[in-house]
Amino acid sequence: MSLTLLLSIGIIITMLFHFIGVYAGAKKTVWIAIILIWAGVISIATSEVKPKAYDEIKEMKGHYKDTDKLIEDAMPKVSLYELITIKSSYLKHTAKK
Repeated sequence: MSLTLLLSIGIIITMLFHFIGVYAGAKKTVWIAIILIWAGVISIATSEVKPKAYDEIKEMKGHYKDTDKLIEDAMPKVSLYELITIKSSYLKHTAKK
């Protein structure tokens, strides 16, 4: 999945929550919930992956030039978002074979 698609889905869900809040008369409560949801998602996406993920990265390294570039840029601490990007690049190449 691309970043644009994920952001689009997030924006659509935010708009739905907003209109539900307007309809229910709880705009402030809904916006506080939306802000907390976005903060949680950003926090998870930027957190460092578990040690097992580094083993997966080692297995992917050395096969494709652009995947290696992503791995090099992400090291030494790889976030969840970076891991998803690396895996996406690797799978894109393996699907072409």
